[in-house]
Amino acid sequence: MAALALVPIAGQIPPFGGVQAYTADLAARRAKTMATIGSDAVLVLWSAPQRLYSDDVHYEYRQETNLLYLTGIGQPDTILVLVPGAKSQKEHLFVRLGDPLRELWSGHTLTAAEVTERSGIVNVHTQRGTEAFDAFMAKLFGGSEDPAPARVGVLARLDRSHDDDDDASDRAREVEWLREVEKKYPSLKGFSGGDALSTQRQIKTPYEQSVLRRSVEISADAHVEGMRAARPGRWEYEVESAIEATYLRNGALSWGYPSIVGSGPNATILHYLSSSRQMQDGDLLLVDAAGNFQGLTGDITRTYPVNGRFTPDQRAIYDIVLRAQEVGIAAARPGGSVEDIVRAVRDVVGDGLQTLGFVTAASGAERDAEINLWFPHGPVHGIGMDVHDPLGALEVGAAFVIEPGIYIRPDALDRYPRSSANPALVKRLTPLIDRYRYVGVRVEDSFLMTPTGPEMLSGRAPRRIADIERIVGTAR
Repeated sequence: MAALALVPIAGQIPPFGGVQAYTADLAARRAKTMATIGSDAVLVLWSAPQRLYSDDVHYEYRQETNLLYLTGIGQPDTILVLVPGAKSQKEHLFVRLGDPLRELWSGHTLTAAEVTERSGIVNVHTQRGTEAFDAFMAKLFGGSEDPAPARVGVLARLDRSHDDDDDASDRAREVEWLREVEKKYPSLKGFSGGDALSTQRQIKTPYEQSVLRRSVEISADAHVEGMRAARPGRWEYEVESAIEATYLRNGALSWGYPSIVGSGPNATILHYLSSSRQMQDGDLLLVDAAGNFQGLTGDITRTYPVNGRFTPDQRAIYDIVLRAQEVGIAAARPGGSVEDIVRAVRDVVGDGLQTLGFVTAASGAERDAEINLWFPHGPVHGIGMDVHDPLGALEVGAAFVIEPGIYIRPDALDRYPRSSANPALVKRLTPLIDRYRYVGVRVEDSFLMTPTGPEMLSGRAPRRIADIERIVGTAR
């Protein structure tokens, strides 16, 4: 096959590192997926549907992650078919045909040549609906290939029911299509290809690593701008706007997840999204935000006083959280497990809370339950194309976060298991809760595992108290 002459599409931001580097990486990803599923299989991936916001207005479109991972094509009505056993044409993309009226309202539809240029896939089929895909699959399943495929896969898991939420409904449609295929072609056996892609995405390619580094750099710089914008009397949304403007100014054209910018009591709401409170003197501000740069996102959280000075009680909680993160970083080793980090982080948080009087049990389930009152989430997850990307063992190339947190909420005891000890527990903890009320602290950084240990990608965002206090509120 002749080499493709790849040049950037006019007027479009070129891929980080150049078109050739990107399309070569996409091709390597597809080749690895095909090697995993085997030469007797066919794998079909559908694009995400558009989601309705209200009336005739749609949400900003987000491609199905695995399809984007394998093709780089971000437009709807796209289907990828991988045929590992084919003698030559192993990769096929089905895309919508251009329509002048639709493009008048919604913008340019990629031509077949542009799809090839962006994805590196030569066999691109245009269609108005699904007619080209249907004809191709009928021919494929009817024995056009030698040997004929014995298995056909979709992303959906086949061993569980699918509920009514958007993602589950999409997966249910995949299963419905697969069951119809199995009924029509009894020799074909269906399988789920989602696990193979989940495993593959756990380890970032060298190209992905380079993009992720840049993505997290942009996000870290954005956090600095948020710190500089914070001060008593300003609104949470003003900090959020400073952060997100930095994304856009540096080529990260959307957030990787909705920004969390919570001050005072809102700092103790794990997924607070309103950004509508006016910040007050003495508040802590918890900011969890990251931009999506060319398909990859990190995850960073910083917590700081809006007046630029931690109180002694705020500092006491912050020191526990920062120390827990540092111990967690030390526990992260190439080939190690997530559980090693979790155990190290929880031990430090538990010991620190015990020193302050929030935890009394020495060990066991009771101690875990007490820690969970103030630290209710896990401290580790994967990052990448999704902010919660698949993560297994901490092999070289794994990308992940470490994010301990402590949140002192007055309603925490309402979540504690009922027992005869509750009245004594309430009596002991009530003064402490009043003293530390609404102190919410999380410190989160993004890491890439290297042969020598974890590389912190988000270090440009200050996390030590002295460095934070030098920056907060310095913007005019």
